[in-house]
Amino acid sequence: MMMKLTLSKVTGSARLGVITALAQSGGEKTLEVPGCLLYTRTGSPPHLTHDTLQNIAGVPPVTHLTLSTLAEHQEVLEEYKEGIGKFAGLSDTLLYCSINDPVTPNPPGYNTNKTVSVWGSGGRLELTPQRFVSLQGALRVDWIQCLCDGEAAADGCSRKRAKKSVDRSLSFLDECLKLMSENEALKQKVVIGAIEGGDLQEERLRSARETAKRPVGGFLLDGFQGGSGDPENKLNLIAAITAELPEDKPRFIHGIGRPDEVMDCIERGVDLFDSTFPYEVTERGCALSFTHQYQPDPETAVLDKKELINGEQTEDESEDAEDDRSSITAYEICLKEKRFREDFRPLLQGCACYCCRHHSRAYVHHLLISKELLAGILLMIHNFQQYFNFFRSVREAISDGKFQDLKEMIRKQAS
Repeated sequence: MMMKLTLSKVTGSARLGVITALAQSGGEKTLEVPGCLLYTRTGSPPHLTHDTLQNIAGVPPVTHLTLSTLAEHQEVLEEYKEGIGKFAGLSDTLLYCSINDPVTPNPPGYNTNKTVSVWGSGGRLELTPQRFVSLQGALRVDWIQCLCDGEAAADGCSRKRAKKSVDRSLSFLDECLKLMSENEALKQKVVIGAIEGGDLQEERLRSARETAKRPVGGFLLDGFQGGSGDPENKLNLIAAITAELPEDKPRFIHGIGRPDEVMDCIERGVDLFDSTFPYEVTERGCALSFTHQYQPDPETAVLDKKELINGEQTEDESEDAEDDRSSITAYEICLKEKRFREDFRPLLQGCACYCCRHHSRAYVHHLLISKELLAGILLMIHNFQQYFNFFRSVREAISDGKFQDLKEMIRKQAS
């Protein structure tokens, strides 16, 4: 099974298109790009049940699983015999499995020429290509990020380490492809090859060219997560990599989710993102509050700029002493703050999510301060909904020739 990406429009390097692939259930699934995947932790969307998820419109048809959280459950899944999809109640979705969880990347320094280490709740697990392939046989997902040495980050590493990451990753890719081709259950799965090489353009391009020669279904631009390093250098590196990749296969990136950063990556040819950003916003007790309506409806437009920007000076302090304000972005409001105690408006004016239709900022503030579990559920519904809508707006903007207008609107809300 080889996924097929059909592009309908390319503006600069921003690509509009549809990926078609056959899901486990046998039904035809399509995924529009640019787009995101449904982030899960151990097979479940954070804070939500699968029933609650039905309250969110436009949920991506591809669910993102992480090997680091599932590897220790291999024996259980082998005994179950029907794969993680059915086990976790995800039978009606296409499944993609990355090696790491973008929210909690693996500590560096443990990979070797023969093994890649992943960290689950039970500690470190060393994966050889053989163990990796047997794990995938138990999981039975549709798209598989191949085993790779992803420790050489794009914000700096030695030339020797960057070269080693590429050599190891290509070696792992070749061995895994060979093992999977000999396995009846895995030979039809889509393999996503990782582009490594740290911050060295020559190594990144070598990785891209060599990976593209293999029978992979798509590419992961690995090692770009994290806020350190020069953003412009990273973006130049991304643009150089995507220029080397075949146009008919999707490009993934993990750990980049802030709206302005997403727009920058899309502009440089990236197609697919994870949806860890709305989860991280939820964990901060915050709600996404940015607008992505580049042609606003005057009835529902958010007109108060101060409500869009969380960066205004306020004397209000959070009621949670442990709250870390440094990680809060300009695209969210922190509902732990005292100023929301008697604010009976929805989280975001004009938002049609379940939370905004039924509850107020004051209520969510009360739930957060009382440490009620419902706070996370309501915030997750709102934040997922906003994020999925944002990607829909991006696709519409490319289609309408308004991508730069939307990019400028998103950028202004961060300043």
